[in-house]
Amino acid sequence: MDRLTSLRVFVQVVDSSGFAAAARCLGMSTTMVSSHVQALETRLGARLLNRTTRKIALTDIGAPYYERCTRILADLEEADQLAGALQTLVRGTLRAYVDAPLVRFVAPVVSEFLAAHTGLSIQLIAGNRSVDVVEEGFDLAIRAAPPPESSLIVRQLTPWRHVLCCARSYLARHEAPQRLEALARHNCLRYAFYPFGDTWRFTGPDGAPASIRVAGNLVTNSPEMLRLAALGGQGLLLAPSFLVADDLAAGTLLRLLEDHVPVGLTINAVYPHRHHLSTKVRRFLDLVAARLLEHRLALDPHLTA
Repeated sequence: MDRLTSLRVFVQVVDSSGFAAAARCLGMSTTMVSSHVQALETRLGARLLNRTTRKIALTDIGAPYYERCTRILADLEEADQLAGALQTLVRGTLRAYVDAPLVRFVAPVVSEFLAAHTGLSIQLIAGNRSVDVVEEGFDLAIRAAPPPESSLIVRQLTPWRHVLCCARSYLARHEAPQRLEALARHNCLRYAFYPFGDTWRFTGPDGAPASIRVAGNLVTNSPEMLRLAALGGQGLLLAPSFLVADDLAAGTLLRLLEDHVPVGLTINAVYPHRHHLSTKVRRFLDLVAARLLEHRLALDPHLTA
């Protein structure tokens, strides 16, 4: 039998002054209560209770054993309460990995979160690589790319789409594509981790899937390098909407083939555990999700609130 349960049963028998009363308090049968006490006595090799048909009484060994058991159970209860209290506090260090293009959205959340929780520190690593959250000791990662198949938990934070665009200076030297097939004749700047490789995917004007295999003189895992190359008039770019939103608003990059909508993706949070997720991680993710939701329409006009 479980020893801790037996201790609790023994203390309850003494506190209730009887086996039947203890059984009612514990929701057990009287036989089970008796079995737990007998299991303790067998383990100790000593009688803890003197039993009569009318009452029970602690033996000389049972009395100090009862006092010690009472303290042990009280200490366990206090430890449980302390653990529960700590679980509700936002404290310690939060280690997060964030895709570099998302830093512009996550940075204000970090500042807001730190201001609200003075007992917390954050270690945030930004980059463009695939990280092993568990092996590298991150509490979570926020990624714009589809997560690989794994045992990690994935929480979708907000949808987003690519934008097909280029600079005016590129169009000064090349005819703007009017049909999807024309992209095959253009210099297309490609992201190394685009989920569909060299095939750019869209939904056509008729709502049907459409795709085109593209080529070009630049492939990189740096979204910022692609953005700068596009701004320099080097080619066409299928860019994350959150990367080029300001450039589109300023007119330094122009949308192309607006009747073709790039396939939708999601910004995801990836973390190891669903159960007993620490308060600091859960509240940080909730805040990130709320702030990304506020940006949702600005990120992509094709998405609704």
